[in-house]
Amino acid sequence: MNYLDVTLEKLFQKHNVFLTGGAGVGKTTITNGVIERFEAEGKKVAKLASTAMAATLINGQTLHSFLDLGIAGSIEELERSGKFLAPKKIKKIVAQIDLLVIDEISMVSATLLEAVRLRLEQAEFRGVLLVVGDFLQLPPVVRGREEVSFAFESLAWEAFALHTIELTHIYRTDDAAFIELLHRVRFGEVDEAVHNALNEFIKPLPEDLSGFTFLFGKNESAAFHNKKQLDYIESELVLKEAQIIKHDKHAKESEIQRFMNDARIEANLELKVGAPVLFSRNAWNYYNGERGTIINVDATYVYVQKSDARIVKLERTAQSKNVWHERVIEGKKEMVEEAVFSIYQYPIKLAFGITIHKSQGMSIEDLIVETREIFAPSQFYVALSRSSNPKRLTLIAPKKQWYNLAFVHQKALEFVKKIEGE
Repeated sequence: MNYLDVTLEKLFQKHNVFLTGGAGVGKTTITNGVIERFEAEGKKVAKLASTAMAATLINGQTLHSFLDLGIAGSIEELERSGKFLAPKKIKKIVAQIDLLVIDEISMVSATLLEAVRLRLEQAEFRGVLLVVGDFLQLPPVVRGREEVSFAFESLAWEAFALHTIELTHIYRTDDAAFIELLHRVRFGEVDEAVHNALNEFIKPLPEDLSGFTFLFGKNESAAFHNKKQLDYIESELVLKEAQIIKHDKHAKESEIQRFMNDARIEANLELKVGAPVLFSRNAWNYYNGERGTIINVDATYVYVQKSDARIVKLERTAQSKNVWHERVIEGKKEMVEEAVFSIYQYPIKLAFGITIHKSQGMSIEDLIVETREIFAPSQFYVALSRSSNPKRLTLIAPKKQWYNLAFVHQKALEFVKKIEGE
């Protein structure tokens, strides 16, 4: 079955679509294919996600930014902040959108989706929705001891009448036993067989860790590990500073810094010849999570040699914060997407360590998972599913039992099982 064609057919028939499936099944590939097709036909596409990091993977923006929600995560918070009514500008923009994409839906809370629905109703949105994600991956972030509420629990979910398209074929690995293990872990099914299979990945760590990527649960752990490992390399340290271009002079420094943090952009990228790196974007000659080694750095380019011996000549690439504006084009008023600012940086990260959260969308070959920093539902599954080669996967022995690590949120589990049973 050609899932891209199926998805496009439903959307062109004015059906809202929920595109789902586990990690590595090609959700992002199909999402980008849909966006390309709509834009090729001159249709306007709003590419949105709950976090800037998720939004940058589809060259989009956050729900909050696009819909002028401020920092509100619910309709009540919109009312308290004086943002309940949609500004005229937002109404104009949304009314002209043909396709609205919401990626990483698992991280969108029920209350936020209700706020999204309110804005779409206020703006008399007449386009179609493509909602993408897996509820058995990272859940919405909550404050303090608030209970997690998923998007599917909202009245908005029902009102959108989403047609579900589920992808099942995993492209990240072709190891049948590992695919079955991932399936069991995704659903939190840890019996003796799964327990024993996971134990097989506990191996002694080599003295030289430079050939592996550690996945951590905490930012500070990843940063510390990267610095420590980089210090072992004797070549000269080179700093590559991000170049920031403001297209709108009113763009705030705090907004730029927040975007950089969320979008995995290093303000000062520390590199050394001989250092291993991960590509952090997709391109025709590399993919997100692919590993390489720096073999040369000059004023303009960074040269990275991949495991297949091919050399990639990298220059800084732009990631932009976009907004929609009304412009007069050939005598007609039209809404167009324009950059507020662009940040130019090399699309690589040191490969020694990265957080599970920032490994989103990556396929990593030589992987070590630090299990002792896993604390959230489905976090272990997300970490495990980054592996593209289980023969080169190592798990640090956990302090807990595997079933206490491979746990999922019960509400998400019930919802996904219900979908798969339909």
